[in-house]
Amino acid sequence: MLLASHPADPDTDRQRASRDARWMALALDAAEANAFYAPDMLVAALDHLDGKHQVHVVEAVAGEELIGLLPVVRHARHGRLPIGCVGNWMHDHCFLGAPIVRRGLEQEAWRSFLAQLDDAQWAQGFLHLQGMDAAGANAAALEAMCGQQRRGWREVHRYERAMLHSDLDAERYWDTQVRAKKRKELRRLQKRLGELGTVEQRLLSEETQLPEWIDAFLALEAAGWKGKQGTALSCSPSDGAFFRAACVNAFRGGRLHMLRIDLDGQPIAMLVNFRHGEGAFSFKIAIDEALGRFSPGVLIEIANLHAVQNDPTIAWMDSCAAPGHPMIDSLWAERRTIVQYRVALRGTGMEGLRRKAAFMLANKSEALARTLKGQP
Repeated sequence: MLLASHPADPDTDRQRASRDARWMALALDAAEANAFYAPDMLVAALDHLDGKHQVHVVEAVAGEELIGLLPVVRHARHGRLPIGCVGNWMHDHCFLGAPIVRRGLEQEAWRSFLAQLDDAQWAQGFLHLQGMDAAGANAAALEAMCGQQRRGWREVHRYERAMLHSDLDAERYWDTQVRAKKRKELRRLQKRLGELGTVEQRLLSEETQLPEWIDAFLALEAAGWKGKQGTALSCSPSDGAFFRAACVNAFRGGRLHMLRIDLDGQPIAMLVNFRHGEGAFSFKIAIDEALGRFSPGVLIEIANLHAVQNDPTIAWMDSCAAPGHPMIDSLWAERRTIVQYRVALRGTGMEGLRRKAAFMLANKSEALARTLKGQP
């Protein structure tokens, strides 16, 4: 089990490089894709976003082989309940919480995760897992392991979000999934936008372009409502540094997928995706809100649809959007079910009793709340 740390000397730099190489080797053989826990983004997050938490990176090892990676943090509360617990680390820019586990060794990885958390004195309460794919390899392995060990666990929440996963090419998908009236309206908007100047769609391809693209994205996002609310990446030095580092890491590994639409050479819409394995994750979008009447966000999603469906190395893309998102839900027909789990932790003596009581109390409180709301 490792703690997040920052290099301060050449020896630590070498240790860090060795660690990153081990993590990348695991990520390249992952049973379930998750760009947010793969090293491109995880290392950037540990370097720049862990100031509010002490992040424990739990490594599952079989012999000398790394078979699992799960970053966790302690929580003083569980929702509205004053019950401490541990949970997978879901920072503000993390949209999937599935651990990286080696293909074919999923249950072994979860056996190790749970055993280490059972033994960890700092792991209070129970394990709360957010952002899990209900149909993913991790969910199946966790359920199987809890069944084998007769360990308490339950699903506590689920929702669906848009996903792009189809064998159709871009044109057929567009014609099949999007209403004719909407397609006609968007063609009209594209034509009107073209009357203002030269419109160009671009896909990032050269590393020399990367700094300018990153700067352009940060500026475009900050100029909109996120900038006014203080939630744009550039509003926080740590968020901006995380984004820059993640983009550089991913581009050098061939895992950054970044698009833009320019009007007379100036970006009016940009979209950032991160890839892992055969999948991709839609991370952030930024638009020129002064041109909102042309729906630049929808137009770049159309460009993204063509880029993804015409790339044989990308099998699917997770929107990472909120449930019921009005824009992306109208464009992508497939759905991904995201769930949360509560998993009992074990221990000896008083610690074991406290963990058992915390798990039972959380379950009973949830059951009571459902009853009061008239839910089954």
